[in-house]
Amino acid sequence: MAASHGLSIGYLAERTGLAVSAIRYYEAQGLLEPWRNAGGQRRFHRADIRRLSFVMIAQKFGFTLPEIREQLSSLPGGRTPTKEDWSRLSEGFRTHLDARIATLEKLRDDLDGCIGCGCLSLPSCALYNAGDSAAKNGQGPRFLMGDSPET
Repeated sequence: MAASHGLSIGYLAERTGLAVSAIRYYEAQGLLEPWRNAGGQRRFHRADIRRLSFVMIAQKFGFTLPEIREQLSSLPGGRTPTKEDWSRLSEGFRTHLDARIATLEKLRDDLDGCIGCGCLSLPSCALYNAGDSAAKNGQGPRFLMGDSPET
């Protein structure tokens, strides 16, 4: 298919390994902006192959579609993104990944001691969460979510 005429949704599905329905869903979520040819068929930019690859990778890292859409919004809409455009996007992506890595490392390192649930069932909870003081900060595993045990 000639690039000047755009890529068909079938070709995009073949190149990315995604189902056509998934590509339509990503379009509905604002992750892609195809145009219609004279016959009313969707046409995609060649750069949408890379855009969809980014979506698939970001989802594997646990990013939500709104988070992915926010990251992709930094790319130019009217032209094929350059290496510099992708580098700029990757810097923002890196910041989010670093935060997630830090959270996962904390989970790994603290999981066998206290998951910060406020259950007070372990002897150490009386030290880290006396009187269920973590509950004042909200629901969930407060210490794993970044709260510090009060001393």
